[in-house]
Amino acid sequence: MKYFPIDRSLFVKNRAQFVAKMQPESLAIFNSNDIYPISADSTMPFEQHRDIFYLSGVDQEESILVLFPDCPKEKHREMLFLKETNEHIAIWEGEKLTKEKAFETSGIRTVYWLQDLEKIMFEIMTQCHTVYINTNEHYRANVETQTREDRFTKWLKNKYPAHAVAKSNPILQRLRSVKNDIEIDLIQQACNITEKGFRRILNFVKPGVWEYEIEAEFMHEFLRNRSKKFAYTPIVASGNNANVLHYIENNQQCRAGELILMDVGAEYANYSSDMTRSVPVSGRFSERQKAVYNAVLRVKNDATKMLVAGADWAAYHVEVGKIMTSELLGLGLLDKTDIKNENPDWPAYKKYFMHGTSHHMGLDTHDYGILTEPMQANMVFTVEPGIYIPDEGFGIRLEDDVVVQEQGDSFNLMRNIPIEADEIEDIMNS
Repeated sequence: MKYFPIDRSLFVKNRAQFVAKMQPESLAIFNSNDIYPISADSTMPFEQHRDIFYLSGVDQEESILVLFPDCPKEKHREMLFLKETNEHIAIWEGEKLTKEKAFETSGIRTVYWLQDLEKIMFEIMTQCHTVYINTNEHYRANVETQTREDRFTKWLKNKYPAHAVAKSNPILQRLRSVKNDIEIDLIQQACNITEKGFRRILNFVKPGVWEYEIEAEFMHEFLRNRSKKFAYTPIVASGNNANVLHYIENNQQCRAGELILMDVGAEYANYSSDMTRSVPVSGRFSERQKAVYNAVLRVKNDATKMLVAGADWAAYHVEVGKIMTSELLGLGLLDKTDIKNENPDWPAYKKYFMHGTSHHMGLDTHDYGILTEPMQANMVFTVEPGIYIPDEGFGIRLEDDVVVQEQGDSFNLMRNIPIEADEIEDIMNS
């Protein structure tokens, strides 16, 4: 791994919180992700399933975590099953976790090789009543691929059909949405790496550069700071490309007078950052561009103040919509007739700002969180309003990542990343 070792107390605490929510006489099972094939002998880079990582810190394929807090045998109350390493694997792929290293990483003392799984499973399944399976119930999920978790669940239910089944996901939705101090530090690391990438490109952008060259500058800086990749597919959108919300081609040349919208974030230790900035290709905003830019910035700043413990998700977005409506009136993009005749289900401001303002973030860029429950301290949210004007050839979005506080204003993890229009111009022209 490129990242520094993580204090295992994070994973010990996460497991303790999870098992405290389990039913009596129950066990829970979590699987690593597959390594997904491309073609021939090519595969996609391995990405660990965030749930097993959250509960164990194990960042390796073919790993299984079992939690059984009421098990009669104390040694079986938490167990890891790992792919057995050997000299051949060490030579061709690099060393895998040993049992000792797995304990150092996770704090779990009982570690078996995968070949012992079925034997141990038979023993503990005779001692439990309910099995927690892990399903993906994220509100944005749209999964067509059968996962390793899916295959294991199918095998388990077929082999042990008389057991009751419960779901891990509702527990994890709540636990993972509230970050502890170690997690916030890791997200801060990812944000700090993103800052370095952004400052790098401010000195690189000029008329004639290509969007993919900007993407490459970010990736260079991310890698040299122990990030293995972008936290999500980067958007580097010049000119009218910025009005395509999920533009990812990044293959056009940046021209004088245009703006570039960059929705880019580094990952660090599987934790995400999520930043958007819009900068002038020529180093100076036009008067109109700056007026729209500052309107978006005011919306972002006002929205950030509303991210407080106890806030209601739906009401928050309604209030942000009112602020955006006022700004669009000021810019002449809407008039009072537009407001009077608007559809309440799709307000007039949605013509220029059609996406949500905030989402949970953490191990996933769109992280777990139940949107019908009040916001809590130590939840981490993006704040990302935008104004998109195809008729004028540009779109602007600004995005920071903030931590909700128990009292007072939320804490901006991207506070050191330039965002004021004048500061961006000063850096680009220094």
